[in-house]
Amino acid sequence: MREKELSKRQQNILYFIRSQKKATNSEIKKYLEKKDFKVSRITVVRDIKVLLTKNLIERHGQGRSVYYEEKIKNKVLRHFEVDDYFKLEADKRKISFENFNFKVFENLKNIFTREEIRELKELNNNYQQKIKSLPSAIVQKEFERLIIDLSWKSSQIEGNTYSLIDTEILIKQNQEAAGHKKEEAIMILNHKKALNYILDNRKYFQKLTLRKIQEIHHLLAQDLGISKGIRKGLVGIVGTKYKPLDNQFKITEALEKATKIINKEKEPLAKALIALSLLSYIQPFEDGNKRTSRMLSNALLLADDFCPLSFRSIEESEYKKAMILFYEQNSISFLKELFIEQFKFAVNNYFL
Repeated sequence: MREKELSKRQQNILYFIRSQKKATNSEIKKYLEKKDFKVSRITVVRDIKVLLTKNLIERHGQGRSVYYEEKIKNKVLRHFEVDDYFKLEADKRKISFENFNFKVFENLKNIFTREEIRELKELNNNYQQKIKSLPSAIVQKEFERLIIDLSWKSSQIEGNTYSLIDTEILIKQNQEAAGHKKEEAIMILNHKKALNYILDNRKYFQKLTLRKIQEIHHLLAQDLGISKGIRKGLVGIVGTKYKPLDNQFKITEALEKATKIINKEKEPLAKALIALSLLSYIQPFEDGNKRTSRMLSNALLLADDFCPLSFRSIEESEYKKAMILFYEQNSISFLKELFIEQFKFAVNNYFL
């Protein structure tokens, strides 16, 4: 919130300091001039003072040796100007973590503020009240609608070309759309199977295990030619230079650490967001990792009686950018923003 109160020029200063790790007054002035800001030394000093007052940066050194660094309590919550960050192609971006970073596990704490938790729990109370007050047939109907929306959007994010209407016909009538590959229908129906399995076994996911993650992946990957179990080889990700782990034992170790962190977390919303980010980051399977992360995130929400997400209104490009920011900078900030938006959307658009 503090960053949203900044002027565009001040946001650029913060972004520059963040991207360079540290910067002097003169370096900041030169950067602003390159960005077509006409600024004097005094203007730069005033803007820096604003950032210092808001505790967004900190000052080091004395005299001509003074420089500034970003001040953050939790690096995983660093904010990035998304449009500016992705103006550069993957090979030209200055990324902090080109390889898997085990230290990211240490930072995934207190990722929601008290105010955010309070607001989202109030929304969830509304969801719970609606679930209790609505006839069971209506609740079932709404879950079916959410299954259709989630199956469509989650598949679309992975390149599936089915429309929402075609997805509804496929799920309700088991009728495949003309002009589409068989695999697209299978992908969508696998989402339905996985979510129905979760809905029928909600409390089963209160404590996460490696086996339960693999169960969800198996349901999503069934009949799609995807190997079962933890991958043994390399995997690349489109749009980023980030390289996941390539050793089966290291991947298993990372998954086990992830489950411990998720199980230790008390807030269901944080559990779901951590799962959404870490499963994609670890990339434990040959394919279907992001699908598994989205479904696992919902399993954790439903296990604690929280409203599941359909992701229906999310832009695929925004979602992918949020994931790449987590891969390259270990910043969950933008993904968290999208997650909150989708939670609010779900509570306000289902079970009415």
